[in-house]
Formats: sequence, structure tokens, C-alpha cells
Amino acid sequence: MKLVIAEKPSVAQSLAAVLGAKEKKDGYLEGGGWLVSWCVGHLVELAQPEVYGEQYAKWRYADLPILPTHWKYDVAKDKKKQLGVLRRLMEDKRVDAVVCATDAGREGELIFRLVYQQAGCSKPILRLWISSMEDAAIRDGFEHLRPGADYDLLYQAALCRAGADWLVGINATRLFSVLYGDTLNVGRVMTPTLALIVQREDAIRSFQSKPFYVPELTCGGFTAAGEKLEDKAAAEAIQTVCDGKPAVVCKVERQKKTVQPPRLYDLTTLQRACNRLYGFTAQQTLDYLQSLYEKKLATYPRTDSQYITADMQATVGSLALWLWQNMPFGKDSTTAPELEGIIDDSKVTDHHAILPTVEIARTDLSALPAGERDVLMLLACRLLCATAQPHRFEAVLAVLESEGHTFTAKGKTILHEGWKGIEQAFRASLKQKQPEDGDENTSCLPELKKGQRFEKAAATIREGKTSPPKHYTDVIFCERKEWIGIEERSSA
Repeated sequence: MKLVIAEKPSVAQSLAAVLGAKEKKDGYLEGGGWLVSWCVGHLVELAQPEVYGEQYAKWRYADLPILPTHWKYDVAKDKKKQLGVLRRLMEDKRVDAVVCATDAGREGELIFRLVYQQAGCSKPILRLWISSMEDAAIRDGFEHLRPGADYDLLYQAALCRAGADWLVGINATRLFSVLYGDTLNVGRVMTPTLALIVQREDAIRSFQSKPFYVPELTCGGFTAAGEKLEDKAAAEAIQTVCDGKPAVVCKVERQKKTVQPPRLYDLTTLQRACNRLYGFTAQQTLDYLQSLYEKKLATYPRTDSQYITADMQATVGSLALWLWQNMPFGKDSTTAPELEGIIDDSKVTDHHAILPTVEIARTDLSALPAGERDVLMLLACRLLCATAQPHRFEAVLAVLESEGHTFTAKGKTILHEGWKGIEQAFRASLKQKQPEDGDENTSCLPELKKGQRFEKAAATIREGKTSPPKHYTDVIFCERKEWIGIEERSSA
């Protein structure tokens, strides 16, 4: 008999249902030759400083730094009962191996290993490593359990990060609190985050807005802009000399461009998109996604990959085809999904990109909480966009001259909507319409030729002011965490 340890009761119940462990016991389920139990988040955690010595119960400068030679661990009072259940199950003579079925990531590995060690267990470890809670994925995962030793380095990495968090948090918090006579929390995540906010707020406060003036010519149903000027008098002089005078097209450049489909979502890019489209914080997006994962509607959340592996091609292709035929923002497409651009085994490490699952076809989406439904629809849209044809357009740059002054007009003509058509249909379905990114709203210019002359152009001045840097939002931190090395420790 094998003992399966999940990270949460809800996950354990899903695993047990597939394994046939239907008999409910105190803190676990049994049946079909399996015992299935669970942790309650971090059952075992690093001990507080006073555990290393009574002197550390008080915060004193003379005791710093606190550098444990050997790490000690503790269990919260409200979690001791479940730890006791797991210990008894590990000691059960019927159990010949323990299956680590916590989340397939660094923190999940740490949660299981600390419980395993705290219980003094030495039985063989097997690892369940899945990216979806669908029944088929669970069955496949249990048919291909891996040796626990394959994930020893992942566990060591988790230990290193936990230890670093402790050393920085405990010592820096006590140091600054003692020096300044007030409780000042300092940590690996919050401190650099706060520093970024302070720097940005200082830049905003010290920013001095300056006016600018852009002479413009309107002729033939379009507008061409001159150079941005800081001197209003200079702009007015150009307006005066050019208003009502001829304008001649001296150059027309046409360039056909192709925009390839976007990549699939990893966690950071999904959080960024949800913030821009829905106003969700990074944590809200993760919470909604975690719930969808546990409901078997989305794949594993905590991934940094934007690709799938070759062995997923048939399954993802069928899913994409169903989405093409059933999602309102995909029905106008006349082409089949193209999966070549999203397959790259070399760019998939622990987990592939975040995807909706085939369960979406059997689910009443209207019954989902609004936030979860929004995230799921965004995942569906991105899969359709990523497997659609490229967006093609012709960019036009026209340069006009009037009374010795140069003006420029830009335009674009859509040649093939491709994936952009799906994205625009999706955005149109949102209750609160979102502005397009970049130069999406660039208008189409009339047919222009070099030497073309407009007899009476109307000259005006467009006024504006330089803008200060924007206040930081969750979406910016999602982007900047990647290069400053911040990765919040997720709690189950």
C-alpha cells in the first residue's frame, strides 16, 4: 500500500476520487490499495530565534547577527493534529512507499520533505509531477511516478531560499528596529519593493512638467505633424507662415510588416494581462488561477514557460479546435489552429505554459465566479491567438513640405487581421472597453504619391505637457520582479 500526501484537503479529495480511495477516515481517505492524506499548507516551518536560545526572546543589538549552525523547525499548535495523522500513516506497516503529491514546484517539495523528515520517515519517496488536475492527467501521473531522488536539488533550492528569507528577515528587522526604536519589518521581498516605490515617488515629486507645441497641417483629410517644440513663439511662427499655403508630398514610404502571434501565458505575463484588462492584482490573478487549477479547468499556475511540449500537440490541438468553434471571439475564423509556434521542448522546464483544459467543454462557465471566468476566458483567447495566423499590415510614412518646414504623417492599412482579429473581438466582449496597445489606432492614410500637391493646408498647433513617471502598479511589479530577483513565496 502506498501513502499519498497532497498539499491541501481539496487536492487530496480529487486524487482520492481517481485512485478509488473513497473511505473517509480521520484526516485521510483509504481504498483501492491507497491511503491519501494532506498537509495544511506549511505544516513544518523554521523555528523562531528564541528556540535557539532564551536570550533571543529579547531584541538586542549585541545578539546580532543570529546565525544558526543547524536549522530547527517548529509546528504551529493548530497544525499538530494533522502532522500526527501523517506521522502515524508513515509508520503504518502496510505502507511501503510515500508519494509526494504536493504542488509540483519548489514550495510544494519543501512542504512535503519537511513533514517527511519531521516524522522521521525513511520509506522510499515517489513523486507525482502533474500540470493539470484533470482525471486523465492524474491517472497518467500515477502511472509514471518518479523517484523522489530526482527532486533532491529542488528541495535543496527551497531550503536555501527559506534559510535566506529567515536570515535576512530576522536579522535586518531586529537591527533596524533596535537602531530606530520602532518595529521596522525588513525582508527579501518587501524591502526592495519599498525601495522601488520610494524611488519612483521621489521621481514623481521632483518632476517638473514642461509644455510643448507641435505644428500640424491638415490637408486632404489627414493630418501631418511637425517637430515638437518647447518654444511656443517658434511654433506660432510656423503656423503663421504655413496656414493656407501649399503643402507638397516629398516622400512616401510603404513597408509591409508582419506581427507574429503572441506566446502563451506564463504566470507573470498572465498577471500583467489581468491587471491591464480587469484591474486584478497579481495575488488576485494567482488566487483565481489556483482555484481554476483545483477545479481542473486550468493547468498548473506557477510556471515561467510560454510553450508546450511536442507530446501535448494532439491534446492541445483538439482543445484549440473546440475553442475556435465555441468561443464567441473565435467563431469568425476560417483557418485551423497552427501549433508549430507554441511547441518547444527546450523551453519547457518544470511546467509548460498555462492553458485551459478540456474540462472547459463540459463546464457551465456562467456558474463560475466572475474573476475565475475572466481569467479562464483570457487563457482561452490567448490559446486561440497563439495558434492563429500572423497579423499583416502595410505601414505608410508620408513626408510633406510647406514653406520650408517638414511635416510627417503615419498610417497603416490592414492586409490580414490574423490573430489581431481574435484579440479585438475578445476586447470588444469586455464590459469595460480597454484601449488598444501601441499604435493600434493609427488611421489609414489616403493614397499619396510623391509630388502630390495640396493647395491650401490648414495649420494648427497641438499643445501638450510632458508627463511625470507613472505610479507603480501591480502590473509593473510583475515585470520588474523578473530582473530584480523578487519572487514572492507563495502560501498554500
